[in-house]
Amino acid sequence: MIKTVDMLDERITTCTRCFEDKLAGNDGKRHIVLCGGTGCLSNNSNKIKEKFERVLKEKGVSYKATVNQVGCFGFCSQGPFVKIYPEETLYRLVQIEDVEEIVESDIIGDTVVERLLYEDPTTGQKVSKQDDINFYKKQHRIALHGCGVINPEDINEALGMGAFQGLKRALSMTQQQVIDEVLASGIRGRGGAGFPSGRKWQFAYNVDSDEKYVVCNGDEGDPGAFMDRSILEGNPLAVIEGMAIAGYAIGAQNGYFYVRAEYPIAVNRLKIAIRQAEDMGLLGDHILGTNFNFHCHLRLGAGAFVCGEETALLNSIEGKRGMPRPRPPFPAVKGLWGQPTIINNVETLACVPYILREGASEFAKVGTENSKGTKVFALGGKVNNVGLVEVPMGTTLRELIYDIGGGIPGGKKFKAIQTGGPSGGCLTEEFLDEPIDFDNLVSKGSMMGSGGAIVMDEDNCMVDVAKFYMEFICDESCGKCSPCRIGTKRMLEILTRITEGTATMEDLDALEELSKTVKTNSLCALGQTAANPVTSTLTHFREEYLTHIVDRKCPSHVCKNLMEYYIDPEKCIGCGLCAKGCPADCIKRTDYIPEGHKLASLHIDSKNCVKCGSCISACRVKAIEKR
Repeated sequence: MIKTVDMLDERITTCTRCFEDKLAGNDGKRHIVLCGGTGCLSNNSNKIKEKFERVLKEKGVSYKATVNQVGCFGFCSQGPFVKIYPEETLYRLVQIEDVEEIVESDIIGDTVVERLLYEDPTTGQKVSKQDDINFYKKQHRIALHGCGVINPEDINEALGMGAFQGLKRALSMTQQQVIDEVLASGIRGRGGAGFPSGRKWQFAYNVDSDEKYVVCNGDEGDPGAFMDRSILEGNPLAVIEGMAIAGYAIGAQNGYFYVRAEYPIAVNRLKIAIRQAEDMGLLGDHILGTNFNFHCHLRLGAGAFVCGEETALLNSIEGKRGMPRPRPPFPAVKGLWGQPTIINNVETLACVPYILREGASEFAKVGTENSKGTKVFALGGKVNNVGLVEVPMGTTLRELIYDIGGGIPGGKKFKAIQTGGPSGGCLTEEFLDEPIDFDNLVSKGSMMGSGGAIVMDEDNCMVDVAKFYMEFICDESCGKCSPCRIGTKRMLEILTRITEGTATMEDLDALEELSKTVKTNSLCALGQTAANPVTSTLTHFREEYLTHIVDRKCPSHVCKNLMEYYIDPEKCIGCGLCAKGCPADCIKRTDYIPEGHKLASLHIDSKNCVKCGSCISACRVKAIEKR
């Protein structure tokens, strides 16, 4: 039990020395760590860990190495990862059957398994160190501090990497001094809106109330987003510490984590971290011998996207239906159970300990004039290096997509990137050299959002993309206000008609008018930003909409009603494999020429074709194409 600041200093010193000795191999052992993020766990990371433990025991070398799991390494498309200290050799795409070779070759024979190293696609050279891989070179980890390094279920390893030093410093300051430090850092909320976090804290601090609350918004619902989940899985104590610092600053004694129930690994590790912090005296009453009391509570969300909106989230914690409240009053004045409440998302709170530990100036020197620090992005879609990246604000989209993301697979042409999820918009090639920050993305017709970044190539239909996001918004609308409830449904109906080839130019006019109406009159940010994917695609890809409506064609060959499958007679060898696999039995032979016993080409009956694509997959000579 740590009861005083001196005891914390002593414990941190011991944990730091032990952890550094472990990573440096000063304890005489090799240390095998495996990625324990959701992606790698779903790809047998747990079984790989068990296999390592079993093989080490069978070969009588358990004394030579330890086996442990850490948080997400970030480079998801190359997982599962295994990293071996002290050499820091990084193996990627490790399978269960690779374990014995790694033990025999690396652990016992001190020889690197070359075939499991990352291969640089440009040079063809094998890369053994994580920091030498292009994916990591331009990253700057603040929110992801400790993720992929520490065991998220061991508070001692977190202490060894600086945990609770920020809280220790905060408790030596006045509440206003802590708020001033956060204000000086320039940090803005990473949940999407980008409101200055220090100002939010100041509002709550200024309200005179016996009870105040801190809420961590972990209800991450954007399609393709996994930033908050990975932080909670990789270093939950950083978020707990950030929440405690916020609690001290505004005078709150209770904090609530609101995390969606679909994140069972994050929830479990958060529970373990809270329990360990309580057992060590870093949560609870009279923290570090002061009069500061702070308790953390956990509430699970049912997966409603609208509960990412802070007032809907508060309703959900209170046991009510997750629907937004009219504002003002704002939560900082009247929030949870009518008391002053600050709501910050996971990434924001994960940055707070760094600001207090290293100082506001250290945080503020990274980023741009109006967007300080770093931002975590979930980079996905049509990009070679799919994963979690944390880059300084001001990094360009080109650097994100090509330098870190490795470009577009198959040499395809970049078409757009959707930032900000359903609330954001599409940015095209002309914006690739634009710096990423809150204000710049908004000025270009998109937004930062919580950090989703979906890359699209020439094969994506932008009308279909807008329809996809509108389907999501319709499903997630709480229905409280008519503009969102009815307007998004009407917009989806129009988008559906356009993709099916039954729309008119009047529909396009109605779509644009509805977009303005829904944005202007909706109650909360879900409805106010619902039309962004539509308006941005209309701005940058209007010709694509017109081709769907006027020519009844989908240029990207995605919309099924507007395309047909065609067999090129010049390429077809008449093998019949396409016809054999056709579920609709709509591929027929057009003729048979006895002379020379040569088969003529086949023909697809477009009226009966279900456009399943099985014929394209079956054709060995690539004679079938969409048109």
